[in-house]
Amino acid sequence: MQFSELTKYLTDAHRVGDGDAQVTGITYDSREVKPGWLFVAIKGASFDGHRFIDSAIKAGAAAIIAERKPDHIDIPCVVVPDGRYAMGEIAAPFFGYPTRKMKLVGVTGTSGKTTVTHLINSIFNAAGYCAGLIGTLGARAGDEFVETLHTTPESVDLQRMFATMADKGVNVAAIEASSHGLFQGRTLGCEFDCGVFTNIARDHLDFHGSVESYLDAKLILFRDYPSKSDKPFAAVVNADDPAAKQVIAACPGAITFAVEAGADLTASNIEVTDRAVRFDMTYSGQSAPIKLGIGGFFNVYNALAAGAAAIALGLDLDAVERGLASARQVPGRFESVDCGQDFGVIVDYAHTPDELENVLRTAGNLASNRLIVTFGCGGDRDRGKRPIMGRIAAQLADLLVVTSDNPRTEDPESIIAEIMTGISDKDRARATLQPDRREGIRAAIELADSGDVVVIAGKGHEDYQIFADRTIHFDDREVAREVLQCSRSRPEK
Repeated sequence: MQFSELTKYLTDAHRVGDGDAQVTGITYDSREVKPGWLFVAIKGASFDGHRFIDSAIKAGAAAIIAERKPDHIDIPCVVVPDGRYAMGEIAAPFFGYPTRKMKLVGVTGTSGKTTVTHLINSIFNAAGYCAGLIGTLGARAGDEFVETLHTTPESVDLQRMFATMADKGVNVAAIEASSHGLFQGRTLGCEFDCGVFTNIARDHLDFHGSVESYLDAKLILFRDYPSKSDKPFAAVVNADDPAAKQVIAACPGAITFAVEAGADLTASNIEVTDRAVRFDMTYSGQSAPIKLGIGGFFNVYNALAAGAAAIALGLDLDAVERGLASARQVPGRFESVDCGQDFGVIVDYAHTPDELENVLRTAGNLASNRLIVTFGCGGDRDRGKRPIMGRIAAQLADLLVVTSDNPRTEDPESIIAEIMTGISDKDRARATLQPDRREGIRAAIELADSGDVVVIAGKGHEDYQIFADRTIHFDDREVAREVLQCSRSRPEK
């Protein structure tokens, strides 16, 4: 595509370079530039892409989009207010609007996005569709898997993935539409058939500043995107969430789901274990017995959300029932670690106050004895949630091991100290402080007796830990298995 044709899609651009060029690829990473490619210079929090414009030109860049005029430029160039947003405006037309060739579901909310997209994927695959998904755990098109750097990838990566999916025959896809992705324009050019709202709770306040601004970013999916496409748009909303009215106001005519409130899609006769949930799903006067091989009460909501999205796109309850029955465990989401021990060990991604509370309440109901939790909080992120999570853990668990998460540039012991400010002096006697996460997991498991449940919260599927000067391999599930296997080889207490 000609650069001049591509720039017609930009809403605010100033031409500073002469001539035109044939653009054969787009990237925001100068290391990926190939001859004929367009380089988009973005000034981020850590790196300024404008520093690498010369490198991009030397690598063969045919044109530049920048947020400020380069000092010396002898190839076509336009200046825009926001490079990331501009990239979102051109990505879809460059790749031929791939989401027009499939049904697309966007899932947004604080919790449940990963599980809901996987359940939607399972439902449509079981119904005979070729389904794809994009999110925290990566991208999947049929049997092909690709790792992703962000929950919602940058726009050019996202549209490239959708183009690949379309080429492979994918005819329905589910994507985690994060607040960052929506706010920064990463999802621009996506033409959604359905938007799912799971819930809203405190998260990412280091970026959004307030829960109100965070919710407003989520509402972009329902307020702005229906008018960006000729496709009919269906909203699916959790009626039990306090923000439901605001979502429905942004997109009237929503299909609602709930456990407690009245809704279009409901659940009753709920049975929950650490490895499965069973309930009756009811819609429009018809019911189906749902058997989901993933534990935790909150997965009732996730199953309802996925079921409602499938119904919104034309499937019936029988198809939903079959698809949920075939769903597999989502890595790091209430994942049980079983090495033959007589107590439960559950690994979960819960890293917000709301998520930690949900996981601990569910796990507490499964424990016949004590509930033990080990958790921490990430560094360089919302500090305000740290004492809140400490208070929740102290209220719901019998024993606590407060440890490190991804400390990044912060001192792990300082993060732990901030968590502990939310725990009363009386409750501190039940807490063990262990900055080394491996030893924190070991301490929690070694405290466990028959009938206890140990929850290892915060990292879930992640297989790394981020420090100021390095990133190491670290997987909570692997460490838990190592400790459990080591414990089994020891003499009984």
